[in-house]
Amino acid sequence: MPEKTVGTTPPRVITIAGTDSGGGAGIPADLRAFAACGVHGCLAVCAVTVQNSVGVTGVHTIPVETIAGQIRVVAQDIGVQAAKTGMLATTEIIETVAATCDEVGIGRDHAASLIVDPVAASMHGDPLLAGSALEAYRTQLFPRATFVTPNLDEVRLLVEHDVHDREGQYAAAKALHALGPRFVLVKGGHLAEDVDGCVDLLFDGTTFLELPGPRFTTGNTHGGGDSLAAAIASGLARGLDPVAAVRFGKRYIVEAVRHSYPLGAGHGPVSPLWAMRRWWEDDDQVS
Repeated sequence: MPEKTVGTTPPRVITIAGTDSGGGAGIPADLRAFAACGVHGCLAVCAVTVQNSVGVTGVHTIPVETIAGQIRVVAQDIGVQAAKTGMLATTEIIETVAATCDEVGIGRDHAASLIVDPVAASMHGDPLLAGSALEAYRTQLFPRATFVTPNLDEVRLLVEHDVHDREGQYAAAKALHALGPRFVLVKGGHLAEDVDGCVDLLFDGTTFLELPGPRFTTGNTHGGGDSLAAAIASGLARGLDPVAAVRFGKRYIVEAVRHSYPLGAGHGPVSPLWAMRRWWEDDDQVS
């Protein structure tokens, strides 16, 4: 007789984002993080990029009807406990994602959490968001978000705070929270002269929490922001409270950067393999 399978259905998370043909960021990074963090990853492709480790040479957006359809069929059949957005590219796509999340019950006022990573540019500086779409982020997605997770470049674009120190990070968190999300996580990775390492700042409208971590000397951090937001989404889907989910995500990204690797002629990716390597490093399993 065939052997019985032993799997049980894990929590489900959907990434609503763009592709990266080099596999370092975007949907590939999200799906790797989901697997490493113990959840089943689904996806809604919003844009296809022509991209490698050196830069982005093309962006092709997906029709909004197709984007809405992907979210809708996954939520209605498979069900999701969390959703995470990445590259959304245009005002029309942001508005479509917001409306469809409302329709299927994803967002800060629903059972399924919404983590908004407001991707505006690649780490190479290539634009991934139309300038006119910033207002759609502020008015459409942020008020629906459980978390927003901008880096300092995105903070500058969204609330016009040019952060140079911890005081500026606190001010930016307040300005972002005023736009409506339940939690704001202002990432500190771009605060290069921070003597305390890499400190991310969490704010819920009342209480600040600093989340310190080591700073590594590496240029291989491609997909780091995507991966952190995906890990937080995974923690929420697994039932962690918001603070515990952020700590879970922080631990994941610290190790992912620690184990990052070179790839191609440009920036290599952060790596999920530290969390997934046990079976394929066991000679008894692969012999």
